[in-house]
Amino acid sequence: MINRLFNFLDAATPTWTMLVIGVPAGLLVAATFLSLAGWLKKSCGWRTGYSRKTFHFLVFFSVAILHALGGTPAVCIFGAMTSLVVFYAVWRGDGHPWYEAMAREKDAPKRTYFILAPYAATLIGGMAANVFFGPAALFGYLVAGFGDAIGEPVGTRWGRHKYRVPSLGGVVSQRSIEGSAAVFIASCVAMFVGLGLGGHFAASRIFAVVLISFLCTVAEACSPHGWDNATMQLLPAWLATCWLAV
Repeated sequence: MINRLFNFLDAATPTWTMLVIGVPAGLLVAATFLSLAGWLKKSCGWRTGYSRKTFHFLVFFSVAILHALGGTPAVCIFGAMTSLVVFYAVWRGDGHPWYEAMAREKDAPKRTYFILAPYAATLIGGMAANVFFGPAALFGYLVAGFGDAIGEPVGTRWGRHKYRVPSLGGVVSQRSIEGSAAVFIASCVAMFVGLGLGGHFAASRIFAVVLISFLCTVAEACSPHGWDNATMQLLPAWLATCWLAV
């Protein structure tokens, strides 16, 4: 465990050149993503479920690309800059476009908690996936970014068959069968994209991809409200290591 952690820290340390370029670029990109989400909600009348997941998708998609191109150091720089943007939005609070783009009305009176809890889950899941599963963390980024991101908008728009999920924040939370079906389909697509990016695609792995996607869907359905960003990163990374030999 200690060796894995030190290996991760060594691999995650960026060069000065990466810092000089990555810090301002990452801050600008993260701020642009959240500004877009805020504009979509305030000016275009999008529901929070849509604007929130737009930001979620853009961040995770960027992390997946950075992981493939620049490795763990690039991901860490962008993650740190995204954290600054999120913390600034939380500091500004009610009424600020960035805050309102992420804070669901139905999560009141704990709207801030349900911004910070998914953030903590994302951080914990991402770091653990890198420490324990290395390159397979890419599958976690893609499944969490695409599979998990699509569930809430689909459920918000077409969800008719609701079911309760656990909530550590004391707020009643529901998901829908329609949203979970979308998570399954999107997770399959994300897994295939991960195989393609890593050069591991093969027809013989289709069954494994479908099974992994199904298990990720079940995990998302059972995860406490706000904490599925951790399970949706760790589970596909682990299963990809075990069943896809990544």
